[in-house]
Amino acid sequence: MTTDLELAQRLADVADRITTARFRARDLHVDRKPDRTPVTDADLAVEDAVRAELAEHRPDDVVAGEERGGEVGTGRAWVLDPIDGTKNFLRGVPAWATLLALVDGGRPVLGMISAPALGKRWWAGAGAGAWCRTGAGEPERISVSGVRDLGDAYLSTTHLGSWVEHHSRESYLRLVDACWENRAFGDFWQHCLVAEGAIDLAAEAVVNPWDVAAVQVIVEEAGGTFTDLTGAPRYDGGSALTSNGHLHAEALHHLT
Repeated sequence: MTTDLELAQRLADVADRITTARFRARDLHVDRKPDRTPVTDADLAVEDAVRAELAEHRPDDVVAGEERGGEVGTGRAWVLDPIDGTKNFLRGVPAWATLLALVDGGRPVLGMISAPALGKRWWAGAGAGAWCRTGAGEPERISVSGVRDLGDAYLSTTHLGSWVEHHSRESYLRLVDACWENRAFGDFWQHCLVAEGAIDLAAEAVVNPWDVAAVQVIVEEAGGTFTDLTGAPRYDGGSALTSNGHLHAEALHHLT
């Protein structure tokens, strides 16, 4: 591997081979973790395979994954969500992906999101722009929308119920009422749609670092803005708001 991006593409290929083979498999094994979220045999297999590749090609880097743990320090760390959207995966819904991010000095500098059942892959490197490939097509550079009026904005979240427990359902509904349209595309996909300019805002009341480390660099390199719900541009703040940048401050105002 000559570059981190080449390695990230290889890691995504490794993950895709595992996940596509297990998607809609009749013998898929599902357990429930202590936080009551599901984990499948595919989640564990992907994380183990990616960790093995990193041990070979980047033995000095830290790895922090959803299933096997690990801590991000001040140096280089790969942050991994083997399957983001596990509930979709185990129910046969094709909106799921493997998320990989390289964090250096506490900030994501490379993001890779691969969603093989959707036929899509998104990636970005700090200073190198954000890109997407559909199927076997050529990579295309992506950018956020130019919508400047919240009344014209398209908004997404993951699960409305999470706002009750972790933030404020009323504040999210205030933002909904201020926008033109809303859906719940959920998880990684909504943030990638922001980066592509297909929608304008995506808000999540609760996230883990591995859910949004890759998202942050992709959205920012696409010209958008990423913060937690306090307005801090950090992937480990426990919540997330992505936007085209023009709408960010006004959206945060509704959410606070």
